[in-house]
Amino acid sequence: MPNTTVVLIAPGDPRLQEQLAVARSGLQVVCCGEAAAPPRLPAPLFAFVDWLLPAMSGLEFCRRLRESEGTAHAHVTLVLETADADARRRALAAGADDYMVGPLTAAALLERIDAADLAGTRTPGGQRLRHGELSVDLAGFQARFRGKVVPLRPNEFRLLVHFMENPDQVFTRLSLIDRLGKDSGLIDERTVDVWIGRLRRALRAHGVPDPLRTVRSLGYVMDSLPLG
Repeated sequence: MPNTTVVLIAPGDPRLQEQLAVARSGLQVVCCGEAAAPPRLPAPLFAFVDWLLPAMSGLEFCRRLRESEGTAHAHVTLVLETADADARRRALAAGADDYMVGPLTAAALLERIDAADLAGTRTPGGQRLRHGELSVDLAGFQARFRGKVVPLRPNEFRLLVHFMENPDQVFTRLSLIDRLGKDSGLIDERTVDVWIGRLRRALRAHGVPDPLRTVRSLGYVMDSLPLG
């Protein structure tokens, strides 16, 4: 991970910002008002958004982050009031990558960042993976198909890398939750179906044939392509 990681918190919390500054160097904490999405921020960018904001819902703010070119790449965690199944579903539908039950603390925030960092660095940097005309540049955190960039969110990118590194292996939903560094005690297994659906749609939107196969009652697999 680069030397500086940007953390966006909505709504702003000066006390939490101060605690993070003491706990970890190399963090750039941006406390954001909810009137509009912030300007372009560099990757890696982690956004933590409360379920309820003073002027709008956290769901609406999450949508604004996704719609803004400057923050569309962020790994967004929606901070829920309770682990309600409907709230989790709505968080994912609004574009969140993850969710957690509040209150948001410095320790919980850093744990989420570290888990995502670990999930994204298990393969040595600089390596390129290929599956037919689909390629992944691990160092550049970028996927390409026939030379053209395929924009992917962090969860989608990590899933694609995992499948490309491990072809012809069926992975259960629980194993994929673990691979992404998530808490299997909180994340519903069906959330994986949402992540897989997003990955498939992102690839399809750029002309990539679906590389994944659903194995009923088990999980998902990426089959090797025939040589030649």
